[in-house]
Amino acid sequence: MICYQEADRISDCLRSLSFCDEVIVVDSGSDDGTQEIVAQHGARLLTNVPFPGHKQQKQFAVEQASHDLVFCLDADERCTPALVEQIQRLRRRDDRADGYEMPRQNHYLGRVLRFGLHVPDRKLRLFDRRKGRWGGRNPHDHVEMAAGSRVERLDAVIEHLSFRDFAHHRRTIDSFTRISAEAMAAEGRRGSLLDLLIRPPAVFVKSLVIKLGVFDGWRGLLIASMAAYTDWIKYWRLLQQPRRSRQGSK
Repeated sequence: MICYQEADRISDCLRSLSFCDEVIVVDSGSDDGTQEIVAQHGARLLTNVPFPGHKQQKQFAVEQASHDLVFCLDADERCTPALVEQIQRLRRRDDRADGYEMPRQNHYLGRVLRFGLHVPDRKLRLFDRRKGRWGGRNPHDHVEMAAGSRVERLDAVIEHLSFRDFAHHRRTIDSFTRISAEAMAAEGRRGSLLDLLIRPPAVFVKSLVIKLGVFDGWRGLLIASMAAYTDWIKYWRLLQQPRRSRQGSK
């Protein structure tokens, strides 16, 4: 697990991992009591600063493990009892797959989402670290498995308490869109007005209509709106990247 300033949420996550042989937490320099709470739960605490990026920090955590079968969670996630039971059964098998995907049960402003972009939200979180590693583009990292690896799906869910409140949602969008735009620009991607015109309405329709987010009521409408806003801000910031680069080189 990686974390930063998670004193209000990390205890429940750590308790849900009590079945693990070891729990490793890599902190990015929290000063809100997070590190003390981690120590109280008996987890192995490491501090890695400055923060190198989401996928880099998660890979660093995986490399500190004593075992090759690793299970990765975020501080705002919990391993449900049903998932614990499935993982325990897997540990006793001789014919394990190289990696396992599982759905996340996403909570949003007090209710579990049943539809929309984030359902079923499958994530590959249990894997043999000799066959997989953290990759993708920050901040939306994911586990990448080696060619030929066998990946299976589990039915039990990870519980995900995504945002503390709406203000937290907005702060996350501001932070993540900056990181995304910078990462895309570093890859040579350039923004366009076409991105701004097409992508936000497309993701709104996908979330609310195609993925049936409308059946989540006002939460579904809000999530669709914020997803469109996220895309607009991300590609607007990407559009500004070349201009900032030219100004910075003067």
